[in-house]
Amino acid sequence: MTASAFPDESTTLMLPGPAGALEVAVDLPEPGDARPLVAVVCHPLPTEGGTMHNKVVTMVARALRELGATTVRFNFRGTGASEGEFDRGVGEREDLRAVVDWVRAARPGQALWLAGFSFGSYVSLSSAAELAPDALISIAPPVAGRGWDFSGIQIPEVPWLVVQGDQDEIVDPQAVYDWIDSLPRKPQLVRMPETSHFFHRKLIDLRGAIQHEVKGWLSQA
Repeated sequence: MTASAFPDESTTLMLPGPAGALEVAVDLPEPGDARPLVAVVCHPLPTEGGTMHNKVVTMVARALRELGATTVRFNFRGTGASEGEFDRGVGEREDLRAVVDWVRAARPGQALWLAGFSFGSYVSLSSAAELAPDALISIAPPVAGRGWDFSGIQIPEVPWLVVQGDQDEIVDPQAVYDWIDSLPRKPQLVRMPETSHFFHRKLIDLRGAIQHEVKGWLSQA
């Protein structure tokens, strides 16, 4: 499969990946709002129903698109129309690398932000040192009790936002706060009260929190 050209309108396409074709959704901002910025957003755990159509993932993408970013969501291997099988975060990092390589080849010179929700935040953060994004957004990173090792993750010195619900029933909020406290360089942290893992009835608040926190980064994009 030959890599598709980067589209000039919002669409879904298939992209060559390391384990077969990857299903990719590209969404463009309003023409008058567009900035030289592409944000790649990673979805939650596929084995628990996570896809690029997850409501948190689509809201993160919407929040960034309203600020002028082109957004790229994709299904990890074995999810949706993407080929291959779930690989516990190892192959998924390769999937992300393939998408990022495609974006950078198609949009040279533009800023690249990486965002992820839950498992997607693990994949994006554990890939960050290699991929060297211009900014990071992590929603409910599963730092404890989910089988994902955050201990060796190296975070580049770029703007970084973490959003965590205080009533998350899947990711222990205190574990997230303790992990952040242990880091030599801490992210911008937004703690959202009365908020569950999937941000039920809080998606608009999530959108506002992201936009408020990252607006100051746009001068660098």
